[in-house]
Amino acid sequence: MRLNCQNTSSGKKSACSFSGEAKASSSLLRTKASLTGHSTLGAASGATPLRDGADALVRLPTNLDPRRVPFVRAAIRTRGEAARWAGAAARRVVGQRRRGWRTRSCSAWPRSAAATARWWTETSSTCGGATWIEPGPHAYQSIEDNEVYLPNDEIWTYDIDSGLWRMHLMEGELPTSMSGSCGACINGKLYVFGGYDDKGYSNRLYFVNLRTRDGTYVWKKITNFEGQPPTPRDKLSCWVYKDRLIYFGGYGCRRHNELQDCFDVHDASWEEQIFWGWHNDVHVFDTKTQTWFQPEIKGGVPPQPRAAHTCAVLGNKGYIFGGRVLQTRMNDLHSLNLDTWTWSGRISINGESPKHRSWHTLTPIADDKLFLFGGLSADNIPLSDGWIHNTITNCWKQLIHLPNTRPRLWHTACLGKENEIMVFGGSKDDLLSLDTGHCNDLLIFQTQPYSLLRSCLDCIGKNAIILKSQISLLPPKLLQQVLKKITFWTAANHREEQRAQKDETENKYQWISSN
Repeated sequence: MRLNCQNTSSGKKSACSFSGEAKASSSLLRTKASLTGHSTLGAASGATPLRDGADALVRLPTNLDPRRVPFVRAAIRTRGEAARWAGAAARRVVGQRRRGWRTRSCSAWPRSAAATARWWTETSSTCGGATWIEPGPHAYQSIEDNEVYLPNDEIWTYDIDSGLWRMHLMEGELPTSMSGSCGACINGKLYVFGGYDDKGYSNRLYFVNLRTRDGTYVWKKITNFEGQPPTPRDKLSCWVYKDRLIYFGGYGCRRHNELQDCFDVHDASWEEQIFWGWHNDVHVFDTKTQTWFQPEIKGGVPPQPRAAHTCAVLGNKGYIFGGRVLQTRMNDLHSLNLDTWTWSGRISINGESPKHRSWHTLTPIADDKLFLFGGLSADNIPLSDGWIHNTITNCWKQLIHLPNTRPRLWHTACLGKENEIMVFGGSKDDLLSLDTGHCNDLLIFQTQPYSLLRSCLDCIGKNAIILKSQISLLPPKLLQQVLKKITFWTAANHREEQRAQKDETENKYQWISSN
């Protein structure tokens, strides 16, 4: 499942920091390993314990399969084990909710997801300095040929400074469990459009206010709107501009009388006068007037119809890169002027370009720069490369210090503090032919040197035991920042240890199986 959305509202965006620093010159990758099972993170010397020293409940990651191919986790070896694991997971969720999770949040780690919701808040100041994802209603796994969707009544927040995840339960008109939906934030409200489930494609629109004072999150379905919404579809993308949600492309269905030039028919998927295929139309939802409209494109050559592409906004221009139509993946870059509704045509690139791909991310990192990461290549190879595009020189520059052991596709990304790029979830495999498990680790790409304050806080957090006698002498405001960093690095180190133990166990099992 991928929720193709781009949080491109103005202002600084949320971010986070992670462990396992691999030093390189101008671009660094820092990883946070996923947690599995139940763990207790105690208070290290001078460190702030997780949840005041209580047990940190960490759920087993689940797998999500957008192509609905039955499978179980690689760690589960038999169908019987899969059934027992699913039952245990269900009992655990029921037990958690009986213990009062509806009224309080918990420290945990979100489920692994092939593209968890790309709903990171647009500013750290207006939404409490937290990062938000909501994997529930738009992701699922398959166990014993049955589709098991993740709960559609939970939302996860990530505290940027302390490095802790918290889950909150949601209420109201919950969105239907879907895959391939498109989410975006405007003024603290999260909007979700479209998607796919067993009943077909959707063009419903929901929203939830993330800026609540009492910690209650209530979904509402938007039904009292004017205008005509887009036809049902999934794997579309969105620009956020002037309180408007501007949707482009996607894969979906149309009736015979709805066929237009903006639609490429997938000739293997039509019956009873209903056609499936790819779109390149533009639809706008004005969040102030609650109105849908389709703008009149004034000029330029539009991009080819596509899905699983990515969008980003710089200034008043909405950019599109890559995607798939039929059996073709693309590496073309286009922009749409969101004031004049004029297409640029395919932008000519000076020098080398990234490979053709789909299921990737494109994130603004400056007024004139875009960061591209990952995806699935035209040869069905998961990608781990990162590129920066300069919109003034029209040049792509590849970051050469990124490890090739962290491929991601159908993941999510956003801009964080000090121009960090946060990448969460997704898959490391070609989902069309192989699935050994999805990812719930966080990756951070450093695109510029850290500030002196940030570097000092990290240093203190990593060396809290050595500096424990001096930490209490800090001024109160600075002390609070330091304590959060200590918590951050304590949790990060624990996750790294958990990951190392998991890798060791899996390698031992593979060795036993091969001998």
